Amino acid sequence: MTTLVFGHKSPDTDSTGSPLIWAWYLKDVKGVDAKPVLLGQPNTEAAFMLQRWGFDMLDIIADVEDGQPCVVVDTNNPAELPANINDADVQAIIDHHKLVGGLETRGPIDITIRPLACTATIMYDLMGDDAARMPDNIKGAALTCILSDTLEFRSPTTTDRDREVVAALAADLGVNVTEYAAEMFAAKSDVSEFSDAELIRMDSKEYEVDGTRFRVSVLETTAPEIPLNRKASLIETFKTVAAEDGVDEVLLFVVDILREEATLLVPNDLVKGVAEKSFGATVTGNSVVLPGIMSRKKQIIPNLKV
Repeated sequence: MTTLVFGHKSPDTDSTGSPLIWAWYLKDVKGVDAKPVLLGQPNTEAAFMLQRWGFDMLDIIADVEDGQPCVVVDTNNPAELPANINDADVQAIIDHHKLVGGLETRGPIDITIRPLACTATIMYDLMGDDAARMPDNIKGAALTCILSDTLEFRSPTTTDRDREVVAALAADLGVNVTEYAAEMFAAKSDVSEFSDAELIRMDSKEYEVDGTRFRVSVLETTAPEIPLNRKASLIETFKTVAAEDGVDEVLLFVVDILREEATLLVPNDLVKGVAEKSFGATVTGNSVVLPGIMSRKKQIIPNLKV
């Protein structure tokens, strides 16, 4: 039975590229029948990566069957995975997020969770000498994943190892990192064709803080004026998305990659309180700028208070 490799719902670049990388490794190096799949439509940067490196669009699955062999990458949170995940045959987890708990497996499995900025960096290290066997398109996917998750090394999650792997991959591919990252971020910033609800869900995760369930959404962009010009309609859509997704509130952070700051949209007193308690902000309108806030994983989620 084919082993499915997938990341989290609302797939970003890492959750699109890492399944490609690990499925290649399982199939071409380990001789395991493996297939990369997605749990939703990839964001614009991930779609750019697929086109840039010559990949076909991956199949999107809604759930997994009982006993389906699978490898979970870039998450370990059941809320971000198929509803039937605990009845599947999860064989491994490769991740760089905090351990959430709640996943059940049929037996002992390989779990690798390391404090690096990107799952692709972990995979590069797990492969050891076999990483040199990666074809150029897989190397390109890995390079894109790491540059995306580190925001070209601007994110506080960036480690020396992430930088080293990027340098090695870029040298192998003959890619200028600065120029390539600019192409990536331009693709990520092109969100004009997406509806407000699609923007809110594009890069979002569910988290509970003291009994309040949030959809924490991040839009990383070099053109923050594009989503911020839609601030009123985005805020109006928060209620609809929250109701449809079964959460209490939406938190939307527009991250300005170049200015290294985030703008949090503030629709009500609950979110105003979150901004003030979590980030020491002073809120006077329906948005607030948070200097230096770049990372949901390291700076936003750990600090959330209600």
